[in-house]
Amino acid sequence: MLGPRAMAHLQEPMMTATKILIVEDEAPIREMIAFHLGRAGFVVIEAANCQEARTQLANERPDLALVDWMLPDMSGLELTRVLKRDRANADLAIIMLTARADEYDKVAGLEGGADDYITKPFSPRELVARIQAVLRRAGNIDDEPLIAGELHLDAAGHRVSVDGKEIRLGPTEYRLLHFLMTHPERVFSRAQLLDRVWGANVYIEERTVDVHVRRLRKALAAETAQQYIQTVRGAGYRFSTKDKS
Repeated sequence: MLGPRAMAHLQEPMMTATKILIVEDEAPIREMIAFHLGRAGFVVIEAANCQEARTQLANERPDLALVDWMLPDMSGLELTRVLKRDRANADLAIIMLTARADEYDKVAGLEGGADDYITKPFSPRELVARIQAVLRRAGNIDDEPLIAGELHLDAAGHRVSVDGKEIRLGPTEYRLLHFLMTHPERVFSRAQLLDRVWGANVYIEERTVDVHVRRLRKALAAETAQQYIQTVRGAGYRFSTKDKS
């Protein structure tokens, strides 16, 4: 049986906290940034170098990365270029942090794939404002409709339909469907879905995912579209328009 906390989360809508990855090798600066971002309501992940950043990106799915230019194992600019060439991270919003204030360096950072460039020293208020601005810009992509076969998700209107017939979904089922549709053919474990859809700072049972998947399938089944949400035995769930294998 689900515990009382899990049941409460099933009954109430839940907002997914924005997750920020800080890639900074100087611990005092990293901790200062983490402190202020935490106060601003962000979930913070930290990495002291590029290797740690890649590990964090493999285990987490941040909405934005703050990347210092000068890192011990690879420059932040090189890391940004590598991430933007990787399909799994191509849509990751990136802000470069650096003491290099020359126009040439700013242009290099932006051409390398960074969405913004902040020179040190900077105020916490400016950093938070710049993060919010970049996230707003990145969020415009989410307004594009998602179409898979006869299934249509209108992100701008927050509507889901099959062959023009609207399907009513709860807020969690909607977020779950939206996430899976934006990551087609990829298998996600229950733990990964809890982290990506519910948020890393939420501690509920993994069986909660199964309950919401059943609810989502039941809603889609009304218009015979439940086959898109597939169970991969021993691994998790995926969204696919292909026949299950």
